[in-house]
Amino acid sequence: MLTRIYICVAGMVLGLAAVLLVTSTATDAPDRDGVASVAHRAGAYRAPENTLAAVDAARAVGIDWLENDVQRTKDGTLVVIHDKSLARTTDVEKKIPHGAPWNVADFTWAEISTLDAGSWKGRQWAGEKIPTLQQYMRRVDSNDQRLVLEIKWPELYPRLTEDTLNELDRLGWLKGDRVTDRLIVQAFDTGTLKTVRARAPEVRTALLSRDPVAKDLPRYAEVADQIHMKYLKVTPEYFKAVHALKGPHGRRLKVFLWTVDDPRRAVEFARWGADGFISNRPDLLQKALAEAGYTADVKD
Repeated sequence: MLTRIYICVAGMVLGLAAVLLVTSTATDAPDRDGVASVAHRAGAYRAPENTLAAVDAARAVGIDWLENDVQRTKDGTLVVIHDKSLARTTDVEKKIPHGAPWNVADFTWAEISTLDAGSWKGRQWAGEKIPTLQQYMRRVDSNDQRLVLEIKWPELYPRLTEDTLNELDRLGWLKGDRVTDRLIVQAFDTGTLKTVRARAPEVRTALLSRDPVAKDLPRYAEVADQIHMKYLKVTPEYFKAVHALKGPHGRRLKVFLWTVDDPRRAVEFARWGADGFISNRPDLLQKALAEAGYTADVKD
């Protein structure tokens, strides 16, 4: 009889422990939408950065969100490339040896379109090209992916923001589910985001920053739906300060961190409150976050 009682009590204790364990695990994740893993420069780890090959490489490992940069050529074509200069990621020094410092803004699209933007990454990428924004957006669209688009070096390109928005509008990215669910425009300055808000108020915006200064957040919240913060100095208190505010669309501000490549750190930051990560290894982060109980889908 006593043996049965002991077994019964032991079973009740184990059952209670299991309930407590499940409850504890469930409450580790904040009450919010999923945590996004965004492919930095489209998919720079697996393919030449900011190319159509990188877009496809991200898609191949199940990454929906991409991040890339837009600049403008000498004759006004919008192109997707990160660096101010073409030298690091193309063969421009070989093909145009007297063009130093080989800045994007100093060359026409006809000249840039001849450059090899893949061989520096590996022989298998030889002949990969710098894409125009039009080519890039069409590939993102055909892959059913989502995009964080940075207005790069706006101080070098007068009206770059307006030109970019006009191109996005022409390509159908300022209406329907593309603008509500699949596009975020980011920049390092609030002036650019103000221009976005004036021209296309339905677009979600993100302010890039390196210093998590909480006192500036109310001013940022006037023009940004998200804060994209360099991860080095963030604290749990910073996430709470951001989440306490609402952006221009009346929704809670979100925080994406860049550039986070360590899956363990990503899980820790997610527990602190991070809503997403811009990463060179988004596939590893997405797997680790899923194992920790976080979904990948981030809804607006």
